[in-house]
Amino acid sequence: MPTYVYKFIDSGETIEVQQAFSDDPLTEMAHPVDGVVKPVKKVFTPVGVSFKGGGFYKTDSGSSSKSTSSAATPAAPAAPATSATPSTE
Repeated sequence: MPTYVYKFIDSGETIEVQQAFSDDPLTEMAHPVDGVVKPVKKVFTPVGVSFKGGGFYKTDSGSSSKSTSSAATPAAPAAPATSATPSTE
């Protein structure tokens, strides 16, 4: 069940509420300190994804059956086609 952030309009305090996707947004909520029902507004926050570390490498995931040597070395250029029989010119 996702967690949404709501802001009390009069005080600016925020609170997190777990709601189902199908639930309508709240317009009023009881304040957690005094229990008085006050108007709230839904706050949209950025997605909480952060990438930390030195980076991602090919060996970090995936199956181990793949060969890493062919991908690491560039392919050799193709040799020009030669005739197997000598010409009699």
